[in-house]
Amino acid sequence: MSRTVIVPGFGTFVGRKSDRLVMRGPGLAKAGYASPPKLWHARTAEAPDPAGSGVTGATPSEAQAQPNAPTPAAPAAPAPPAPPKARRSRTDVSDEERTEHEIPFFRVGELIVPQRGVTLSTDLIAEAVARGIPITFVSSTGQPYAMLTSPMLTATVRTRRAQLRALDDARGVTLARAFVAGKLRNQASLLVYFAKAEKGAAEVRARVQAAAEEVRRARKQALAVDGRTPDHVRLELLGIEGNGARAYWGGVRALLEGKCEFAGRGGRGSVDPVNALLNYGYGILASRVWAAVMLAGLDPFAGLLHVDRPGKPSMVLDLMEELRAPVVDRAVLAHVRLGQPVRFENRYLSDDTRRAIADAVLERLEGRVTVKGERHALASVVQQQARRVASFVRGEAEYRPFAMTW
Repeated sequence: MSRTVIVPGFGTFVGRKSDRLVMRGPGLAKAGYASPPKLWHARTAEAPDPAGSGVTGATPSEAQAQPNAPTPAAPAAPAPPAPPKARRSRTDVSDEERTEHEIPFFRVGELIVPQRGVTLSTDLIAEAVARGIPITFVSSTGQPYAMLTSPMLTATVRTRRAQLRALDDARGVTLARAFVAGKLRNQASLLVYFAKAEKGAAEVRARVQAAAEEVRRARKQALAVDGRTPDHVRLELLGIEGNGARAYWGGVRALLEGKCEFAGRGGRGSVDPVNALLNYGYGILASRVWAAVMLAGLDPFAGLLHVDRPGKPSMVLDLMEELRAPVVDRAVLAHVRLGQPVRFENRYLSDDTRRAIADAVLERLEGRVTVKGERHALASVVQQQARRVASFVRGEAEYRPFAMTW
């Protein structure tokens, strides 16, 4: 199964070697790439002085050629032969020596590159484009700010025309309503899932269950909204979604009491631990959804629930709604409730913390879930949902939001 590869920053080179992606740089093992390494560090021991010349590593003739080399008073006794150097195990190396890691291209579904310190080869870019592997660049907060893909991904004119027409008819209303209802359903289910783990805390369970019930009521209200175009229902749907969100984050706050301070959901730039983790995780999810939207032939900027704005990937944000709770929120809540450390460096999450939460989100994406009686990786479900949106706007199939069950 293909997977998302997150490149360690600061000094990492990423290139192509035959049919493999290769990364070179210090600290790859610390980032989780712990396959047998290829070492390109200098030898650690100097060669013995074979003739006692005082010039380390020089042959006798070379020592004689040194103009300032001291002349020995008498020939030195021949040194005993050095014992054979013990062969080092390929796993008996430090993190700094793990300098190369290779991954077959068929196992790479997406490449995520941090903002600083990474070099990409043009051979790698050409191979990734040919294989349909998106290369996403993310900021220190995890927000994607650029993506490299093949221009042929935008050649699906029929799908894009149908998507744009849906902005002005009932198809857009159906999708906008489904995105909100799907989000609220998964939020309520996640609260119930964590409430069951609150053994011996009856008051917390009751508060969380009450919040879940309020979220369910909001979902029913969203399903009842109707109108001619997305413009006619957007404000009402967003208002219902906002009411459900207040109940949901209230339930999350109850789950985190005594474990981590959480005043409520904040947007980008929030520096409290929970919001910083959520924002970084949503950035990882956004890169995956963005790639899925483009592979499905959709326009990432022509959303139906989120309003159009220059530079705003509204369709990506639309499709993310039903995926936030099962992918990111669950990973973050588990991270915090288990007492995992959350560290900051200059108001940003530290490298170790970013790596930990990214690994947790990617683990969720690689986990298998049941859809229509069959088991699929959650990452595959993301792509399936994007394709279902495309099929729906073309009039080929109904759209149902993804419903996570635990």
